[in-house]
Amino acid sequence: MKKTLPRSEYPRPQFVRPKWLCLNGEWQFEVDSGDSGIHRGLLDRKLASRIVVPFCPESKLSGVENTDFLNAAWYRREVAIPAGWNEPRILLHFQACDYDATVWVNGVEVARHRGGFTPFSAEIGHLVKAGETATIVVRARDDNRTAKPSGKQSNGYANAGCHYTRTTGIWQTVWLEPVPATSLQRPRITPMLGAARFRVEAPLSGPSAGLRLVAVLSDDRGEVCRAEAPADTDFSPALDLPVPADRLRLWEPGNAFLYDIALELVTPDGTVVDAARSYAGMRAVTLDGFAFKINGKSVFQRQVLDQGYYPDGLMTAPSDEALVQDIRLSMEAGFNSARLHQKVFEERFLYHADRLGYLVWGEFGDWGVRHQVERGSPHVHQPAAALLAQWSEVLLRDYSHPSIIGWCPLNETWQEIEDGILALDDLTAGLFHATKACDRTRPVLDASGYSHRLREADVYDCHDYEQDVEKFRDNHAGLSEGRPFVNIGGNHRAISVPYAGQPFFVSEFGGIWWNPEAKEGEASWGYGNRPKSIEEFYARFEGLCHVLLDNPRMFGYCYTQLTDVFQEQNGVVAFDRSLKFDMARLRAAQTAKAAIEA
Repeated sequence: MKKTLPRSEYPRPQFVRPKWLCLNGEWQFEVDSGDSGIHRGLLDRKLASRIVVPFCPESKLSGVENTDFLNAAWYRREVAIPAGWNEPRILLHFQACDYDATVWVNGVEVARHRGGFTPFSAEIGHLVKAGETATIVVRARDDNRTAKPSGKQSNGYANAGCHYTRTTGIWQTVWLEPVPATSLQRPRITPMLGAARFRVEAPLSGPSAGLRLVAVLSDDRGEVCRAEAPADTDFSPALDLPVPADRLRLWEPGNAFLYDIALELVTPDGTVVDAARSYAGMRAVTLDGFAFKINGKSVFQRQVLDQGYYPDGLMTAPSDEALVQDIRLSMEAGFNSARLHQKVFEERFLYHADRLGYLVWGEFGDWGVRHQVERGSPHVHQPAAALLAQWSEVLLRDYSHPSIIGWCPLNETWQEIEDGILALDDLTAGLFHATKACDRTRPVLDASGYSHRLREADVYDCHDYEQDVEKFRDNHAGLSEGRPFVNIGGNHRAISVPYAGQPFFVSEFGGIWWNPEAKEGEASWGYGNRPKSIEEFYARFEGLCHVLLDNPRMFGYCYTQLTDVFQEQNGVVAFDRSLKFDMARLRAAQTAKAAIEA
């Protein structure tokens, strides 16, 4: 009986080609604690142990479960290239490898990539052909005690507070794909509801003289429209796909409709050079006064903080079904959206959010940049520059997902407002303007909570973990008069520019600690005092939510959090996704009011 590969589903569902080969499964593996592997010959010999890819070596599912600092780790695998692949180019894809990756194929270096959250590729067709064998070697360097974007990964030996077990090396799918000499790259799809059309931009790789780009839009009744454009007159060929009124269907929260888009590159005589499939949702995001609107309708965002950790896979979901389960659990509890927190979620999660009509805010794992200042030569790793580069990769990867309705590159930055040039000001402005340059269709929050540095940010927010419902109400009573609750620094020093009347939400609150089984001295925490009974929990949850639901100037909130994560035990469900509460009561607390959609 053939053994099923772990996480064998197609890893890039918004840009699909028919031919591909999943490389998940058993690889040779060796920890390189001193990062001396090059000098010790690890590039040219078999490695000492085994690992199950795509699970990181710290995780149980990897078969390694080594949670010490792994300054470097090596992977090795021989792969037979399918004999039927006649395309001249072969791409080796890594969906994510943390943090500094170098890749060799048959002893030749083919790629270097820095960043733990975004995909990268290497062309290997010049080194290996169909029917031949490729020896793939990967070195992943990842000393988490140095400053770099790492999200919630602990930079101490053990888990502590809201920092969790580290992830080193490969933690998402590795795969191969054959492509022609001239090929399509990931399309950029923009829904334009006002004009009832999709704009499709399709950058190309390789020469394109004489070729044309053809796109066909389809729904569940068949072809809606088609369009074509020269592929050799613009750097990135683009075309519009108009949707007739009788075929116009909206992508809405909880009621998602997705159109299929087929893309082809064709020669003058109609020969197809390359082809791929994508999809898109027709929806518009707008801000109107204090309201946040989807397709012209105000939508109160009942967000939940989702950190995307799993007991056995850490940052990697154990299965595709586990990704769907998290979304369904959130919706069952009454949330209609999520803040994807301190992690860039894998594309399969966004695909399921697109399918299910689940709203999300895209965020980066920026924590770690501020742990310390990188010392030494200016030519070595610069954490802030790395953050800007890696965030740009996120925007390029995820632009076309209809479920994403806002961007936030920074979380809980902190620096007092001073008269001078501050590094945080430059970093915040650079990330904000890079986001705006890439995407004019969604609002951008300069930083979630704490230090807002840009008056032109589209929305404004705060974090407030006050557990007393009446004090929480007092904190937010001033919003109707333009005086929102704002996070401040020590000695009540200002850490943000003044509120400028933008749409406002509380992007972290609640976090109610609930683990009645926790024993004295056990690592277990949440915000505030633990309720004395489950009924006290329900009363506090409902009271805090209603303070924000009742506020006419509030466009949403984000409750902390969806799941317990290790010692942080303030989730709606347990770390293993077992239920802690009556989900119907949580849903009723958020949706019982007539003004709130179910």
